[in-house]
Amino acid sequence: MNQLKAVILAAGKGTRMKSDLPKVVHTIEGKCLVDYAIEAARGAGAEDICLVVGYKYETVRETILHQDVRFVLQEEQLGTGHAVKCAKDFLGDEGQTLILFGDTPLITAETLTRLKEHHVKNGNTVTVLSAMMEDPTGYGRIIRDADGNFVKSVEHKDATEAELKSHEVNSGMYIFDTRELKEALEKIQPNNAQGEYYLPDTLTIIKEKGLKVDAFALDDPEDITGVNDQEQLKAAAVVIRRRNGRR
Repeated sequence: MNQLKAVILAAGKGTRMKSDLPKVVHTIEGKCLVDYAIEAARGAGAEDICLVVGYKYETVRETILHQDVRFVLQEEQLGTGHAVKCAKDFLGDEGQTLILFGDTPLITAETLTRLKEHHVKNGNTVTVLSAMMEDPTGYGRIIRDADGNFVKSVEHKDATEAELKSHEVNSGMYIFDTRELKEALEKIQPNNAQGEYYLPDTLTIIKEKGLKVDAFALDDPEDITGVNDQEQLKAAAVVIRRRNGRR
């Protein structure tokens, strides 16, 4: 079986939480947000997990339940591509790597397993986890051609009027063939509105090599919903309690 690793981005301060704590250690049902992401990755078969930490990283290290993970420090927040690059020594050259977020507690092992199976079955080099969303405002969009093939992922603020009509959003979660991910990370440039290194730029780099880039679309965006403020934290808690009751 192919080796699967996971890199979880957990460096953000989470200013909108209006709290001194790093965003990923806010809790739902006694568990940190990032612990939910770690459990989903484990459940999908990721044996090695690395957290990219930044703001108050000692707090993150001390607070999370799952201590059997590795940590790398992202000293400056220069975008998602830069965050993953900080973990390049962890990645190795084998198998596949999941890229996840520490503030998406609703992601499930089942969804990540389906993403991985789709990736392998279709011979993809990278597969984006996407979802159909009624109001996709603010999200990066997945652009497909007339035949439904993946063309690109574009950030909301960099998208054209036509591209903004897409209701398929990029969750920011991916599965990559590790070797190609590492090569593409070396090539990304901060040529965008924010002057940051965007991870989605690796998709274009990989596609231009003639390799297969694809998006696996969920019908329901619930699993990819992030937590950015106290209201969203409460909403995620409602979903988790509902799911726990169902089990």
